[in-house]
Amino acid sequence: MRPVISEKWMNVVLKAVYTASDEIMRIYNTAFKVEIKPDQSPVTLADRASSQILRDFLLPTDLPIISEEDEIPSFDDRKHYRRLWLVDPLDGTSEFVNRNEEFCICIALVAQGKPKFGLIANPIDKTIIFGGPGMGAYHINYGETDYLNEQFRLGLQPTEQIGLVYSRSHFSPKVLGVVAGIEKVYGNLNVIKKGSALKFFDLVQNNVQFYPRFAPTMEWDIAAGQAIYESIGGEVVDFINFKPLRYNKASLYNPYFIARPKGMKIS
Repeated sequence: MRPVISEKWMNVVLKAVYTASDEIMRIYNTAFKVEIKPDQSPVTLADRASSQILRDFLLPTDLPIISEEDEIPSFDDRKHYRRLWLVDPLDGTSEFVNRNEEFCICIALVAQGKPKFGLIANPIDKTIIFGGPGMGAYHINYGETDYLNEQFRLGLQPTEQIGLVYSRSHFSPKVLGVVAGIEKVYGNLNVIKKGSALKFFDLVQNNVQFYPRFAPTMEWDIAAGQAIYESIGGEVVDFINFKPLRYNKASLYNPYFIARPKGMKIS
């Protein structure tokens, strides 16, 4: 299977996140102001600056862009998109505001409702995970030019210590039920809390095997991680029907979900 993203587009995405990361970190080291959006979520100059930078880089690809900080087209328009970019210019704004270093940039390429490519960039330690069907998944440092080198390839590996990660800022008591169910199967879990889509770093690096989510997320929060994780044998599925999450829906909210290696039981 051929990768859905060309080398040219890959280089565009990498340059975009390098540039956006520089601006995010510049603002992070200032006394930035925090505003509250109508949905009560925080937004900063870093969110908006990153959004503009990413948009400027991605516009020449001639694909529609759906970004958290931009006006969202109506579904009457969006339903005709064959391919599109889903962008979160600063995932984990609450963590950014709290200065706990758990924030990232997410870019996904979606085709016919499925995530075909994803990239998550960590501006703090300047590392990236990316991948998708036909490409596999990779973990690189910022500035790496030989990014498809086999030494950077990721893969799920058997492990004796099973782990679970959940949201630092959006905890739900339902997570405790999932933990109890998994522990009945696998024994005591290594449980960690983390903000933003950085949780997918832990999933693809075999630090944890489960990520349950029982709080609201948007499509741009998860699409990139799903593309990467699916490329190495993981899945991100609706917690009710256990079908993979779909994108560019009428509602851009995700259902409650769980990410796990395919075949691993939760109870």
